[in-house]
Amino acid sequence: MGFFANADVPILIAFLCYLAVMLGIGFYFTNKSKKMSDYFLAGRSLGSWVTAMSAQASDMSGWLLMGLPGAAYATGMGNYWIAIGLAIGTILNWMFVAKPLRRFTETAGDSITIPEYLQKRFKADSPVVRLVCALVIFIFFLVYTTSAFVSGGKLFQVVFNIDSTNEVYTKMAVVISALIIITYTFMGGFNAVAWTDFIQGMLMIVAIVALPIGLINATENFSWDMVTNTAKIVGEGADTSGFASMFDGRGANSIISDLAWALGYFGMPHILVRFMAIKDTKSVKKSAIIAIVWVLISLTAAVLIGILGRVYLDSQGIVLGTADQELIFIRVVKMLFPSFLAGIFLSAVLASIMSTADSQLLVTASAVVNDFYSVIVKKEVSAKKQMWISRIAVIVISVIACILALNPNDSIMGIVSNAWAGFGAAFGPAIILSLYWKRLTLRGTVAGIIGGAATVLVWDNILGLSSTVVYSIVPGFIVSILLTVIVSLIDKEPSKEVQDMFEEAKKAD
Repeated sequence: MGFFANADVPILIAFLCYLAVMLGIGFYFTNKSKKMSDYFLAGRSLGSWVTAMSAQASDMSGWLLMGLPGAAYATGMGNYWIAIGLAIGTILNWMFVAKPLRRFTETAGDSITIPEYLQKRFKADSPVVRLVCALVIFIFFLVYTTSAFVSGGKLFQVVFNIDSTNEVYTKMAVVISALIIITYTFMGGFNAVAWTDFIQGMLMIVAIVALPIGLINATENFSWDMVTNTAKIVGEGADTSGFASMFDGRGANSIISDLAWALGYFGMPHILVRFMAIKDTKSVKKSAIIAIVWVLISLTAAVLIGILGRVYLDSQGIVLGTADQELIFIRVVKMLFPSFLAGIFLSAVLASIMSTADSQLLVTASAVVNDFYSVIVKKEVSAKKQMWISRIAVIVISVIACILALNPNDSIMGIVSNAWAGFGAAFGPAIILSLYWKRLTLRGTVAGIIGGAATVLVWDNILGLSSTVVYSIVPGFIVSILLTVIVSLIDKEPSKEVQDMFEEAKKAD
């Protein structure tokens, strides 16, 4: 009982109720997945609401309720540029990628993963593009999933009043959050993930809208002047310039970097797979409306939580240090609401973490099994064996990510931004051009994926230029597009069979 010794019992009960529902869904779908397309794509049977909420809940990880509010707490309204970039990316992704990707992946041999689609798009015998994609997915999703486990560990530390100096307990918090996510993903596959994401998305939107309202009501004599009089950086005291401004202290490179988050959407495998799983192309429009409304509300509210939370805590004489700023949502929820209701709202943080991590685990497992094992190790395996290999892959990947999460070297925001840039630069140009450019070739696609991923890795980890020049997704995306186009033009044009398939996919309803 040492781990939970200081826990608030009503909050603990609320958490357990929430987790029981999530695990119940996983158990329900355990025997529903009979084949790989069921486990990884739900048999392409998702309706509009589930598709939309699953796509957006899996998109907005613990970053939405921890990373973004934490950044807004420290530096204010300027963080809306990231929110604007993400909103633009969401809208463009649903408008220009969702429907054609659903058509193309079905026309291209009923592909169930992005790497498989890119190989079948060119009717290629060589598995090189699938192997390259699988490697990129494995690398960047390990980073991304690590951020989810770090978020979960921080959540449990604060919710259950765990002494952050107790290394054993802090690591236990990370492991517990990982075990919960692994369990229902392991059992139910994509169906379980999609339906839990739907519930989690609904819970997240309720909590994220309720909290800014609660903060305004709880702040005595609240006025916008209280925001404008807030110091831009915690601890600066008299420097109150810029906290309420979107432009103060923001150079062109900073604004471009924030808006460039939009580019990431075109290459996010865990979001793109939702487009592939939707029941039919006619359902896309309704899903798009639901998803866009959800995103606009949630991003606006997330930044407000950081800003209004800062004003509220300042009025209470409380200042969060750098290490605690990403806990702003959790801390003010515990202060404002009765324990059981607070537990429900705090479950929204766990929901945001789980809804992304489960999707990432599933996509990574699909890459390992469908795009590596079945291609290289043994091509002909039974559906039952594939299912078990997939589940084992989920566990192995989770263990590696959990080990990395035990010793995080970066903030949640920093970890997510690295993975986001990697996926956006590697896959974004390849996906867009595969849907709209008939002249695209396999060699051009592979060159672009490798070039985009490598640029991000070098820019961030060797040169360290994201914080001083421009976000790595910008040069990565540019390099990827240039390589894809140039190599494709130099290469022999696609065969008539490939071009005919392209035209067929464009015409398909």
